[in-house]
Amino acid sequence: MKFRSVLIITMIFISIQVYSQLKPFRFGFKVAPNIAWISPDSRDYKNEGAVAGFSWGFMADITLADNYFLKTGFTYDYLNGKLEFPYKLDSVSTGTMYRKYNLRYLEVPMTIKMRTNKFGKMVYFGEIGLGTAFKLRAKSQDEFLNANSGLISEWESDISDEVAFIKESLIVGAGTEYYLDESTSLLFELTFNNSLSDILTGENSQYPETQENGFLYYFQLYVGIIF
Repeated sequence: MKFRSVLIITMIFISIQVYSQLKPFRFGFKVAPNIAWISPDSRDYKNEGAVAGFSWGFMADITLADNYFLKTGFTYDYLNGKLEFPYKLDSVSTGTMYRKYNLRYLEVPMTIKMRTNKFGKMVYFGEIGLGTAFKLRAKSQDEFLNANSGLISEWESDISDEVAFIKESLIVGAGTEYYLDESTSLLFELTFNNSLSDILTGENSQYPETQENGFLYYFQLYVGIIF
């Protein structure tokens, strides 16, 4: 019994010593170019390609165990996408709308980060988890092709009522850290953000019975520093 008590106390002491060598929190700043596209799920809606954007934010790694972290923070995302769809401008003018979406989101990610031991000054890691984003702004650059006259009209619109306030996503990423000293490192990471929720909420003007549906996907290439 006495030996078991000593063994338990020794194991607890060793665990405390191991954990004390790990920083409970690490904080950092990141910037990232991104490329995004909208995948529509509505009648006669077509994706018109990917569009470049930009992201920046702060990050925090909360130590769970050796080489396992809860990663969170916030990211300010400038995200864009293009769609083509049938559109009714007024009672007599129908045609095709070419819309570029300019979206702003504040995302709070919550992922599990798993990394390797150090190889020299390098460590490699992967992460997976969820992100909840809140819409800050939604505008569009519209180009309407009149099917009857062939004329093209252009304008900008505030489409906040046509974009959902909350976007839920699955986040998957992989990257590396280069240690400058014992605690400070440069971070390079590629992430994929897979929308789990429909971001469009409007109705089609030409087909009122058609609800607009679309899912936003994007890649981000992060560069950051973490302390």
